Amino acid sequence: MSKRAATLALALMVAGLVLMITPMPAQAQEGTTATEAGEAALGNGLSAGLGAIGAGLAIIGGAAGIGRIGGSAVEAIARQPEATGAISNAMIITAALIEGATLFAVVVGLLAVL
Repeated sequence: MSKRAATLALALMVAGLVLMITPMPAQAQEGTTATEAGEAALGNGLSAGLGAIGAGLAIIGGAAGIGRIGGSAVEAIARQPEATGAISNAMIITAALIEGATLFAVVVGLLAVL
């Protein structure tokens, strides 16, 4: 990764972190009619459905990533058996990082359902 790409990635991560921790002001509703309440319930149902779909997609993406890591590690060990320890350690650490990110994504998706 070039220095420019690394700087851009870091800037995007910091911007995302700032957006996540910035408090959002609450908007009070004046008065609602029955149709407005129904529309709000429909919007909540839609967000719950999309949250569940997002949680499922996160699991699929995490599984695909860990599968690719395992396959690549097996190929690397087959090419260079003397480096088995280093390759296995790198594979386990990377898989754990992916699993942690996947778990976070699933929790966020399921929180959208609630």
